[in-house]
Order: sequence, then structure tokens, then C-alpha cells
Amino acid sequence: MGDTALVLGGGGLTGIGWEIGILHGLARAGVDVTGADTVIGTSAGSVVGAQLVSGLLELPELYERQLASPDGEITANMGPAMLARYAWTVLRARDSTAYGIRMGKMALKSGTDGGAGRREVIARRLLSHEWPEQRRLVVTAVDAATGEFRPFDRDSGVGLVDAVAASCAVPGVWPPMEIDGRLFIDGGVRSSSNADLASGYGRVVVVAPMAIGGGPVPAARVQAARLRAEGARVAVITPDRAARKAFGRNVLDPARRAPAARAGLAQAAAHADEVAAVWSG
Repeated sequence: MGDTALVLGGGGLTGIGWEIGILHGLARAGVDVTGADTVIGTSAGSVVGAQLVSGLLELPELYERQLASPDGEITANMGPAMLARYAWTVLRARDSTAYGIRMGKMALKSGTDGGAGRREVIARRLLSHEWPEQRRLVVTAVDAATGEFRPFDRDSGVGLVDAVAASCAVPGVWPPMEIDGRLFIDGGVRSSSNADLASGYGRVVVVAPMAIGGGPVPAARVQAARLRAEGARVAVITPDRAARKAFGRNVLDPARRAPAARAGLAQAAAHADEVAAVWSG
């Protein structure tokens, strides 16, 4: 299993840009965490994780891709009104499974085409469509009908593109992704980071574009505290004020991706010492 885990949380297109900016900035400061034994990706983090473990591009190149014109991306809305709907649904759910079921019903209203069109967009984002052989990548999703949490990896029998598309199927925005006759939605429904999947690792770095939680949906820092209680050394990075401003009011706006990436790069230096202390062993 190894000793190190990199957790990459969900957060839309701005989350993708910001995470890559953070990772690039850390590496420039002498702390490269992208060689983690296991990479755990949720939603935006599943895209970044798949790009990292492909081994096809280095961080400077991945960063430059975030600054390029976002051709092929579709502007969608995940602003305050949508987040308020999520918050109201959280308050009505007794646990994470019940919340997943409610969010699944919301997702079905966005269409039931099995996510075919959305899959094509995700496929263009990924550098490779094959699971890595030498590294462990975990991609998270939630069954839209049962609310069951489902982590995918190369032993799951599910293709990488399908897994990432499922993890990025934001309820109320994109239709659920069909896999083996089941419909799946964004893994962030269960947790914006799912950092608890790093249980058992001694050194963990969590990069979480969405810091908040509530009700049955635990925040990244709450899960990180539990990892520390188990004996792990953990560093958690969440957006600073400048990054949040760069994200704007809609994390799914492709035009905000480049500003978010620049904000991540600028913020990284403030976390380099903390991350180095965790990662140095």
C-alpha cells in the first residue's frame, strides 16, 4: 500500500486549476507530493489525479494547460443558488446514504442519457484513458439510486474515463453516468475530499478546493483530524482569500480556471514548510 497518500478534492473547473497551481507551486518550493503511493481523487480531483499518474506531462506543462483557452469546455452554473439547494438537502438528510439518494433524484432531473455527451468532455481532459499500472489511483462516486459510496480503481473492472466521468457528474448540473447498468453521481456528494480513504497511510496531504462540510457530509479538516488521531501526519490546504476571489461565484465557469490556477501557484509557498514536514518522513 505504501506510506504516502495525496488527496485531491472536488471543486469544479476552478478546483482543477487551483489544485494544479498548488501542486506546481509546492514542487517549485522543493516539495513535490505528486509521487505519492496512492492518489485519491474526487470530482475535480479525479481529473487532476488521473492527469498526474499518467506520467505523460510534468507539472509545469499541466500548469500551462490550465492557462490556455478552455476550448471544448461548456459553461455551467454552480453558483450560490445551487449551493443553497445542496445545503437544504443536507439538512433534510439523516446520513450520507440518505443524502446521496436525495442528490441522485436531483441529478436525474438533469437528464438520463447515461452521461454519453459528458463522457466525451471528460475523455478530452484526460491524458490517458488507462488506469496506471505502477501507481494506485482511487476515483470516487456515489450510486444515484442507493446513495452507496463507490471508490473505483484499476481492479474495479470500470474504465478510467467512466470512473472520472461519474466522479464529475455534479447533481443538478450534469446527468448521472451509467456504468454496468447503474447510474452514478459526483463523489463529492459523500464528502468534498473523501480524505478518510487515506486511512492507514502514515503521511497524507489533502488539497481541498471546497473546505466546508455540514450534516452528514464531513469537511476535509474533520476527516484529516480523524487521520491524525490514527497516528498519521497530515497537511490540509484549502483556498485562501485570494483564491476564493479568483474562483468567482461559479466554480464551473471555464473562464475562471486560469485565475484559479494562478491563485493556487501564489498560495503554495505559504504551505511549503508544513507540507515538507509531513512529507519528509
